[in-house]
Amino acid sequence: MSRPGVRVGSRIRGWYRSTALGLCLITPCLIAPCLTALTPAAAQAQQAEGLRGLVSETDITSSIQSTAETGLPSPRYEPATPGPAEPAETENERSTRAPSTAVERERARTAQNDPTRPVQPPLDTVVTQGIPENEEENSGFERIERAEALNPRTGAIEGDFQATDENPYAPLGLRFGTFTVIPTLEQGLTWTSNADSSTNGSEAIVSQSTLRLNAVSDWARHAATVDAYGIYRKSVSGDEVADIEGGIDGTLRFDLARDYTALASLGYSISPESASSPVIITGVEDRPLRHTIDGSLGLSKDFGKLRLSATGSVSRQQYGDATLIDGSTLSQDERNATLATLRLRTGYAISPALTPFIEGEFGRRFYDETQDSAGYERSATRLAARAGIMVDIEEKLSGEASVGWIAEDLDDERLDTVSGLALAAALNWSPQRGTNVRFDGSTTIEGTTDAGDSGSILYAGTLRLERQIRANLTAEAAAGLSWRDYMSGGHDLTMNGEAGMTWWLNRTLGLTGRARYEKRTSSLPGRDYDATSVFMGIRMQR
Repeated sequence: MSRPGVRVGSRIRGWYRSTALGLCLITPCLIAPCLTALTPAAAQAQQAEGLRGLVSETDITSSIQSTAETGLPSPRYEPATPGPAEPAETENERSTRAPSTAVERERARTAQNDPTRPVQPPLDTVVTQGIPENEEENSGFERIERAEALNPRTGAIEGDFQATDENPYAPLGLRFGTFTVIPTLEQGLTWTSNADSSTNGSEAIVSQSTLRLNAVSDWARHAATVDAYGIYRKSVSGDEVADIEGGIDGTLRFDLARDYTALASLGYSISPESASSPVIITGVEDRPLRHTIDGSLGLSKDFGKLRLSATGSVSRQQYGDATLIDGSTLSQDERNATLATLRLRTGYAISPALTPFIEGEFGRRFYDETQDSAGYERSATRLAARAGIMVDIEEKLSGEASVGWIAEDLDDERLDTVSGLALAAALNWSPQRGTNVRFDGSTTIEGTTDAGDSGSILYAGTLRLERQIRANLTAEAAAGLSWRDYMSGGHDLTMNGEAGMTWWLNRTLGLTGRARYEKRTSSLPGRDYDATSVFMGIRMQR
């Protein structure tokens, strides 16, 4: 039987044990929420007071979870003020913090503010899991830029198309300084029915060599051209023929200020005098060589639609001695003369393609000898007036044509004035691509030393057609007509026609051939003749 005091003490001790056990179980549950609530406040207090504190496990856990969910590293913790230097990190004690991306973010901001930076398409936050641009600074997350494609789109392949040369057989030319020079050499044989184009001429086979040079400047301003040629003929069989001729012409254009343009030209040629010359030398075996020197200088100015120009020119003709049948020589010095002229032209452009003009000319012909062997003074004064039109229709039609009157009054009163209609033309026409037509017409006053004769007027015209049949095949045709009117009475009519073709084997070598016929009829005795010739040879160019 128990005692009451003992039972009371046992109950009190049991109650204490139960209370202590309950407190042990309840206390952690009450303290844990308080600690959780106090932890952020303590961290904020440390940042506000500028104290450096430890990183909680919660921050580390949230950083890891953020990185795993979004693929973006969480911003690392940065204290407001630097703390004391930490000991060097050992190999086994590396920091668990994510690496800093401040430098990369600064570079990204700089690139975005660069005006030269190509515009990037807007980012899709769902696809890239990036942060919108307006939330980048507030969230502290780094913006992910869209990566450029490693295999960018390229244009379509056009195939094997290659630009073709417009004329694969045209000469390329040689470069000499600022000039492009195109040399052409032609070598062949000519058969002719009348070797010396005389009334009683006989046939012959003649070797003919022709060299031509064309040079064109390549200047940004001004322009220059040079043309030269040389021809040598030597008979292989038949009638004896041995002659040489050649010439060179150069033009220079200066583009001056205030719409002024200066044009200069100079030329020289040498050739045997033609059998059709108006001067008849009795008993001649070899006709004399004729030297011709031409030079001109002109200045033009445009005043709106008004065109003004002035041109001065000089032409010198000098003759060598003639060889007679008996082997003696006959001097031709009395035929040497110089012609100086001045032309003034005024035109008005009624349209960009048409410019009518009027022109006046004054000149003087000076003979080296005051009197010829017959005692005549043959120096003369020239006057001429012309009206014409200049045409420039792009690549179709260009050139000019004029008509007027020309006269030369000789100093000797016993000699009549040489005068007549003045016709001139130089027109280029291209009716279609690959076809070129050119017409040249001229009026020339010819002097003479025949006793009592004042001279003659020669009208000459040539129509020339060139057609490119194929890239390596060209055809040429020409027709000419001339009329010589003697002041003392009489006339000469000369007609000629020519046709030829050139077949280019390559850009350098070609085969060429042509046929020509010429006939002259005259009211004067001993001047009629006709001649047929055929040429076959090769042509080389560079």
